[in-house]
Amino acid sequence: MNMNFRGENVPHTVSTTPTDPISTETPAARAENLVKRYGSGETVVSALDGVSVTLERGQFTAIMGPSGSGKSTLMHCMAGLDGVTEGATFIGDTNLANLPDRQITALRRDRLGFVFQSFNLVPTLTAAENITLPVDIAGGTVDSAWFNEVTTRLGLTKRLDHRPTELSGGQQQRVAVARALISRPEIVFGDEPTGNLDSNSSSEVMDILRAAVDDLDQTVVIVTHDAKAASYADRVIFLADGKIVNELENPTAESILTVMADIEKL
Repeated sequence: MNMNFRGENVPHTVSTTPTDPISTETPAARAENLVKRYGSGETVVSALDGVSVTLERGQFTAIMGPSGSGKSTLMHCMAGLDGVTEGATFIGDTNLANLPDRQITALRRDRLGFVFQSFNLVPTLTAAENITLPVDIAGGTVDSAWFNEVTTRLGLTKRLDHRPTELSGGQQQRVAVARALISRPEIVFGDEPTGNLDSNSSSEVMDILRAAVDDLDQTVVIVTHDAKAASYADRVIFLADGKIVNELENPTAESILTVMADIEKL
């Protein structure tokens, strides 16, 4: 897939709204001594046990670990999808613990993008309508040039009038990625974004997320069990038993598999 701009015109007109510059000095997100427990008494389960991590802007981070290691819980807590038991999580300078539910919802809508394993597209809407849905629900406007740029880059220009049932799995996930990018979020969180895709479609989606970081200065964080998918990241964080146990910079699939094998031996 050609990841360069092709300058195609998209037959979709939306009004333009400016976006405010974001300081590059503050990390995109961070967790401080994060603890997450489920249940109580003898049935309590500690999903996260004192995790501290910083996610820098313009970086691609993958979170990995064995089943039950806390990797999805960490992402959900950092993205405001789940509350924390102890510690703090921040998006930029915003402490999520200090926000009421209504403001958490607004923060997720206005400042974050999400890509899930199951696509989560509305079947009765076209691809274009699914892409702009979060902004439409918020009563905002979509930057038409940005819409054209994102949909062209993702190879969706000829699929914008199609509904999800008329798209392949890879195309549906590209629509989901476009939806995550359309509001120019501070961070895109992906929860197993290639989990339902074949190897070719997985590579396409990971190429797109990598290009979003390299060419659009996007910050991307994914949870994955796939070493090949994680090898697209700048940094891989490994969890086991609710704690960070290792990290890799500039990972390869081979180096990731080696670390995972060592973790599973423990």
